[in-house]
Amino acid sequence: MDEKTHEQELRELLLARYGNIDQSSFRHKLRFYFKQLGWFTVVKGAYLAKRLLDIVVSAVLLILLLPVFLGVALAIRIEDPGPILFKQTRVGRWGGLFTMWKFRSMYTDADERKKELMARNEMDGGVLFKMKDDPRITKVGRIIRKTSIDELPQLWNVLKGEMSLVGPRPPVPLEVDQYSLADRRRLEVIPGITCIWQVSGRSDIPFDQQVELDVQYIESQSFWNDIRILVKTVPALLLGTGAY
Repeated sequence: MDEKTHEQELRELLLARYGNIDQSSFRHKLRFYFKQLGWFTVVKGAYLAKRLLDIVVSAVLLILLLPVFLGVALAIRIEDPGPILFKQTRVGRWGGLFTMWKFRSMYTDADERKKELMARNEMDGGVLFKMKDDPRITKVGRIIRKTSIDELPQLWNVLKGEMSLVGPRPPVPLEVDQYSLADRRRLEVIPGITCIWQVSGRSDIPFDQQVELDVQYIESQSFWNDIRILVKTVPALLLGTGAY
């Protein structure tokens, strides 16, 4: 479903639910129009503020963190020759696919070895795969994962508009195939680099609780809520709580 079609369906739903007024007179029609205009002005204004924040912050960080990028790239290449960046197809807003970038934190044969490790999955719910002592992770990879430095290339995804600074983490298509109808609510917004459950325990939180927190974010999202989550992200990264 494209964005225009979704917005039209949303408009009709809102009008049916909240537009319960008599439209028989010009005055009522005019009042109805201004209510509709006011609602969508607020929604669009919030989206534009969020997008402006994403563009400014991601552009500034991409420039300021260039020395960090170069240092990490060198460390990755020295320990395990191969690609410096890892790319993966992820599912974005309303099911759209995009290529997400990360610093490579695993050995180059990680995907082949994953099949042998599936029985040792430590993530409750079975949708995601997580291991605290995953043997596929390099020494450099453990460091950059603990501090989430491996996620920094996603600032490029943010600048392009495929991701946001704050939002539910983008899943891989295989995970979405296992989603229940309730789980799919996570796909109603643009995915983010950081989210509410990442500042509340990260990988220590079971999948079903991650979904609950993401839905809670979707239902109460605002510009200032995003700022609050971004501020909370800093100590969460420094302490490395729940990161593996």
